[in-house]
Amino acid sequence: MATQHSSSALRVPAAPPAYPMAKPGYGKRSAPDQQARTRDDFALLPTRERYVAGFVDHLPEGAAMSVKTLARQLPLYGQQAISTALTALSVAGHLRRVRCPVVGAGDETRWVFRTFWSRTARDNEWWNTYLATEKATQAAAPAPPSSARDMAPPPPWAPAEEEPPLPAPEERGTKPAPEPTAVPHQRTPVRAPDAKPAPPAPDAEPHSAGTSPAYLALARLGRDDHRLALSADDCTTLEPLAAKWLTRGVSVDYLTNALTAGLPATVDSPVGLLRRRLNDKIPPRLPTAGSPSPGAPTPAGHLLVECTDCGRPGPPQALPDGLCRPCRTAHSGAAEHSPRPADIADVKAHMNNLRDLLKPV
Repeated sequence: MATQHSSSALRVPAAPPAYPMAKPGYGKRSAPDQQARTRDDFALLPTRERYVAGFVDHLPEGAAMSVKTLARQLPLYGQQAISTALTALSVAGHLRRVRCPVVGAGDETRWVFRTFWSRTARDNEWWNTYLATEKATQAAAPAPPSSARDMAPPPPWAPAEEEPPLPAPEERGTKPAPEPTAVPHQRTPVRAPDAKPAPPAPDAEPHSAGTSPAYLALARLGRDDHRLALSADDCTTLEPLAAKWLTRGVSVDYLTNALTAGLPATVDSPVGLLRRRLNDKIPPRLPTAGSPSPGAPTPAGHLLVECTDCGRPGPPQALPDGLCRPCRTAHSGAAEHSPRPADIADVKAHMNNLRDLLKPV
């Protein structure tokens, strides 16, 4: 006797333990405030979309979300079918693809690409509001890289760390362990009252003496413009004033331009002119926001949503349902003109009748 199944949906395959993870700056990101996982998730979706959604929902954070990778893990469907299913999941409110510029080391700007996933279907207003928040931008930014020393496994010849063995219970008749020998503290030798302290080493000069950026900027003024030629004593005198400019976030080029702009034809006292400009033109101190952790890339702007079908970027408001206008028009037109199941059955029945008529009697 055949067993009747209550649902015709395909069983969602479990994510393999060695599922490929995306490179830094790519991969899956889960949206916040999702409902708890149940057996009825994605029940309103078609069979193929339900199958793909159940698989994606069980993937870990940072898993690769490219069409090729998903098609390689889901043998029932090819790349074209997976791409169409992801587009349908984006329209249903479960998925958004985004890109975000981040600033890394050395002020280098690069793009990161993420796929935000929500088990709970969200409308366009919810997605637009969430993707405009700083929380979404921080979630899209890659995590700060760990040092190679922390990530590298211990060498094979290194002994494994083991806990010290517990002391064995004392047996009767054993001699008590000898007490450790007390080591007296060493006394500091007393210096004679007439002894002079040792002179410092000749090369123990402070690092800032003549080598600070402020000092070097002042010393280069005379080489760039002979009217601002300064002596070594003048540079040392003006160095604290120039250092205040650099502590307020300005660059050396900004400092040089502020001191050399609009000079008179002749300068009788370069040190007096520069002292006056350093005091009168000092820039304001800008308030600093909470600084990120060292080495963490900083987001350089808001998120841009990518069209799930063609990958065209744009602001969230310009891509409702995660689709650009041409792809949204094509998707809605395909849905309107797609044949109904009853029409497909009628066509098959008509073709069977034609085949029967063509058979020889």
